[in-house]
Amino acid sequence: MSTDPADAASPVVPIILAGGSGTRLWPLSRDLHPKQFLSIAGRRSPLQQTLLRLRSSGIPGGDHPLVVCNEEHRFLTGEQAMAAGCVLREMVLEPEGRNTAPALTVAAALAGEGDPVLVVTPADHELRDDAEFVRCLKQAVAAAEQGSIVTLGVVPTHAETGYGYIRFDPGAGATVAPLLEFVEKPPREQAESFLRSGRHLWNSGVFVLRRSLWYRALQRFQPEIHRHGMAAAGGGARDGIFFRLQREAFLACPRISIDYAVMEPASTDGEFRCVVVRLESGWADVGSWQAVWEREARDADGNVCLGDTVIERMRDSIVLSQGRLIAALGCERLAIVETADAILVASLDQAQHLSGLVQRLKADHGELTVSHRMVHRPWGNFEALDHGERYQVKRLTLRPGKKLSLQRHRHRAEHWVVVRGTASVIRGEDTLVLHENESVFIPQGTIHRLANQHEDVLEVIEVQTGSYLGEDDIERFDDDFGRAPAGKGKSEK
Repeated sequence: MSTDPADAASPVVPIILAGGSGTRLWPLSRDLHPKQFLSIAGRRSPLQQTLLRLRSSGIPGGDHPLVVCNEEHRFLTGEQAMAAGCVLREMVLEPEGRNTAPALTVAAALAGEGDPVLVVTPADHELRDDAEFVRCLKQAVAAAEQGSIVTLGVVPTHAETGYGYIRFDPGAGATVAPLLEFVEKPPREQAESFLRSGRHLWNSGVFVLRRSLWYRALQRFQPEIHRHGMAAAGGGARDGIFFRLQREAFLACPRISIDYAVMEPASTDGEFRCVVVRLESGWADVGSWQAVWEREARDADGNVCLGDTVIERMRDSIVLSQGRLIAALGCERLAIVETADAILVASLDQAQHLSGLVQRLKADHGELTVSHRMVHRPWGNFEALDHGERYQVKRLTLRPGKKLSLQRHRHRAEHWVVVRGTASVIRGEDTLVLHENESVFIPQGTIHRLANQHEDVLEVIEVQTGSYLGEDDIERFDDDFGRAPAGKGKSEK
């Protein structure tokens, strides 16, 4: 066991891992809008809650954390941080998700000088008692400064089979206790035994340790992640607040979590000192409709109703509408969730298994697992309204001062009708200003741009016609947001 702790004066770098997908919250959660960005029942998204919790924690660097996210989520991440009034230190962009161990490795490499203490937290968890979390986090930082690998373990409230568990040595009741073993999601009988024992905690996914210790553990247990992760960071490039990793090196990293890669083997290896800080703060991994039902206020019959709903003779169910009326009668322990393009009806008792259904949907209804009808872009959003053979209709909403890229399409023409605000349009050699109820036609192959140069929101109805209407039919000549010029696989207007 190492007894040579590094200098306790080293800086603290909070790292938020925001690369999850959250398929068990489909149809609200999609590939391009996963659960860490969802606002349910009017509360801030889990990512925003995490940002604000760190900002108010008082730990060094808490007001400007480093965030690791998928490249496709970079503008959504930035938009949500801005809406919460939070400033990011840097946004590290994963070309594809490789789970949390590679994500932490590249973040550690970009965490600045010296040997900082890394405070690693998921972006998709919620808490009821932030003050208790902050108290435990400060204890974890103090223990990490002395050379320990620290995790926060949540005191369980019920026999949950959807969480991982940590076995610890309660000793004399110290708040920082030796960590003995990680146990992945147990069957019901074992979970009940863990709850009775008083020696098991839920795994929160929050880890605190020095960078040098993370590197040493990787070199011992996962040398491939260390080698490829360092190459991905070393060969990457900064673009403003964004840091783009070297793609091939990062994709060479094995897909594995921090728990499996390091915490499990380190907890039984005498070279490392692994400890757990017990956390009682109303923690929840809101990763299923069962978890949402448990979190929300319920009526006298145990029902959660959100949106336009009418229910009768229902018990212990969640009914959520994003638009259309849901009327339900005589059901028990169901999740009924409506969005503009899909409806889920599922037993709450099967909520943990929704990922399997989503995988089946990818085969024949893949578009319904990727994005909503409303898709967020750095300039605003667009919503798909209708489509058919050789045409589709969208509503574009541009925020004040924003503009689309200067672009052209090889396979489609576009017709824009302004329904709100004032549009500035480049069409070939012409520059036009359009007001409400005015329109313009963009012929196929014509260089064009739509902009909102005013202080009010701009809304435009776009009618596309042509032989191919995919979002990757874009050739860019100028873009305020640094997006790629064009190419298959790109889906950003």
